[in-house]
Amino acid sequence: MTDADSYVKWGAALASRVPPSWAVRFTVARGSAEPSERQVTEAVAGSVVDPAAVERVGLDDLRSILRDWRPDVLVAAARGLTVQTLIELAVPNRPDRPVLVSGLPGIALPVLPYGLGFRRSVDLFVLHSHREIRAFTEASRALSIPHRYALARLPFLEPPTAEVEPGAATRDRIIFAAQALVPESRPERMALVEALVRTARANPGLEVVVKVRGTTDEPQTHADQHPYPALLKEIDVPANLRVESGPMAAHLARAVGLVTVSSTALLEAVASDVPVLALTDFGVEARQINLVFEGSGLLHDSSELVACRFRRPTAAWCADNYFHSPADDTWLTELDDLLRLRDREGLPPYPTAPDGPRKRVTMFFYRHQAFSGDSGPVSRIAERAVVALALRVSRSPWVVTRRFRPARTAPMGDAVPVDDRTG
Repeated sequence: MTDADSYVKWGAALASRVPPSWAVRFTVARGSAEPSERQVTEAVAGSVVDPAAVERVGLDDLRSILRDWRPDVLVAAARGLTVQTLIELAVPNRPDRPVLVSGLPGIALPVLPYGLGFRRSVDLFVLHSHREIRAFTEASRALSIPHRYALARLPFLEPPTAEVEPGAATRDRIIFAAQALVPESRPERMALVEALVRTARANPGLEVVVKVRGTTDEPQTHADQHPYPALLKEIDVPANLRVESGPMAAHLARAVGLVTVSSTALLEAVASDVPVLALTDFGVEARQINLVFEGSGLLHDSSELVACRFRRPTAAWCADNYFHSPADDTWLTELDDLLRLRDREGLPPYPTAPDGPRKRVTMFFYRHQAFSGDSGPVSRIAERAVVALALRVSRSPWVVTRRFRPARTAPMGDAVPVDDRTG
C-alpha cells in the first residue's frame, strides 16, 4: 500500500525485487497526498507494476483486501501517519496477520524520532545503507523502540533504461533536482534560482532544466511553499532555462551533470554515471538534509555549478552510503525468517499505544490526512471541525499528556508534523 508520489516509486521498485512467483497487489491510498494518474505512471515506469492495474483505495477497501485476499506480507510504502493509520485501524493484531514491512523512499539521515514512532508497529524496517543501519539502531536504542532493521540497496539505483537507445541521447542538459523542503525560505529559493540563471547564461550551449516532480496542482509527498515555476515567472529567464517533469531516467540520459541540495535524485545520477554536485550555499546541516554527503567529495557551492564542474563520489563513501554490494542486502532473508515464524508459531502482537481519548483524537486526525477520500460531504465538514480541534490540541501536548495519561518512553508520533520528511 502506497500514498505519496515518492513512496509509489519506492514501493513499485521494491515490488520488482521480490521473487517472481509472488503475487503483488499494488494500491494507492485516496488521501491528502494521492498522486495523479500521470505521477503514478511516471513513478512505476520500469517496474513490475502495471499502472492500469494500480488500485486507488480507502481504509475500508484495505480492510476488505486484508480480509478477503489474506496477503502474507503487507508493505506500507507510505508516509508515517498513513502507516500508523493503516496498521492501527485495519490490521487485526493476531498471530496470523501479514508480516508488516515499511521503510523510507530515499535518504533517511538524520534520523527523526517521530518517523520511528509512526512506524513502531512494523515487523521489518527497510533501510538503504550501512550508515543508516548504524544510525537507526542507535536511535531506536535511545528511544526504546524495538525495531528490526534490514538492509536493501535503494531499489531504483540501477542503471536506468531510458526512453532512448543507449548512446543515442545527446548530453546537452544540466539537471537541477528540485525539492519541496530545502532550501526552505523564499530568499534562499530566489538565491538558488539566480544561481541557475547564472549557470544558464554561462553555458549557452546547454539546457538548464529545473526537474520538478509534479505540476502546481498535483499533490506531492511534501507541500512546496515556494514552487520554482512561480519564482521563475518573477524574473528574466534565459531561453535555455526551463522547468520540466517526467521520469528522472529520461533526464539523466541527456545530462552532463545533476545538481541538488540533498535530493535522492543525486543517488540516481551516481548510479547512472552522471557527475553531480550537492550545493553548500545554504549550509551543511541537518536542516538541509545534506549531512550524509560529508566525506563524499560532492559538497560545493554554486560557483562550481556555474563553472559546470561536477564530481563523482569517493569509493569509501559509496560503500557506506547507498552503493554497498548487493551481497550485503538482508531484507529478503529477514522477511523469509518472519514468514517462517508466522507459519510455525504465529507473529507476536505488534506494539500499539494504549486506547484512550488522546489516541482517538490523534487517529481521527491521521485518518483524515491519510484517507480523506473515505468520507462523504457532511462527514468531511464534521471532520474539518474535529481536525481543527486536533491541531489545537497537538500544539499544546503537555495538556494532553497531563490530562489523559502519563508520559511514555517511546514516541507515538502524534505531535502532528504532517509534512514529515521520514513520514
